[in-house]
Amino acid sequence: MSFRQVIALAALLGAGLAQAADPPAAPVTPAQPEAKAPTTQPEGSQKPAQTEVATATAMPAAGAPAKPGDPNAGQAKSATCAACHGMDGNPASPQYPKLAGQHEEYIARQLELFKSHHRDNAIMMGFATPLSAQDMHDLGAYFAGKNSLPGVADAKLVQRGEAIYRGGDKSENVPACMACHGPDGRGNPGAGYPQLAGQYADYVTQKLKDWHDGKSWGDDDRAKIMPMVVKGLSDNDIAALASYIEGLHSADAGSTAAK
Repeated sequence: MSFRQVIALAALLGAGLAQAADPPAAPVTPAQPEAKAPTTQPEGSQKPAQTEVATATAMPAAGAPAKPGDPNAGQAKSATCAACHGMDGNPASPQYPKLAGQHEEYIARQLELFKSHHRDNAIMMGFATPLSAQDMHDLGAYFAGKNSLPGVADAKLVQRGEAIYRGGDKSENVPACMACHGPDGRGNPGAGYPQLAGQYADYVTQKLKDWHDGKSWGDDDRAKIMPMVVKGLSDNDIAALASYIEGLHSADAGSTAAK
């Protein structure tokens, strides 16, 4: 797949997901006058099938939350998360990802991937299995409301990391990371692209290597993007990019991106 095709796939997927997040209202079918039915239903009548379709249309999609995530409910459900991810979503160990400031929909999606075994992690599978879709969104809403603590990039790696993040590498068909994750690393919640800014370099490095080696978190189009994007990166490029991402944050974070 060419560099332009990778960019086009990411852009088209983002547009499709953004539209899917807010589908148009279904048209209302006018009520039909009640007809006098015969005592015996004629063979081949379509009435039962029509009733079944109408009922299925009115029902929410399987697994959909009953309502948007409630951060207060999420806080009450987050006690087991704190051991690894910290009370506010900022873990002490760089082997665990920061959840603070991450988008609600993204967190809910990852929990569902763990629960369905599309994303392989024995510890997270155990935690995610008993969660309902509403639980996942409540947890997502809670962590989305927290502030991710800024990190610090290695000054020796900033130049190369920034070049990849902002411009990609056309020679290796690697698109710019900011095309999907934004110039400040805040991501795009409508399109399903996560926040990266401030994420631990150790964690980012491991995920990039997993994708580079062909691992995927599912079989839909969204899951196929990252393995295609990073396959042209060398180990040195991955280290530089991960370090740059840890130091990436907006100007109001109160410190420089690299020291």
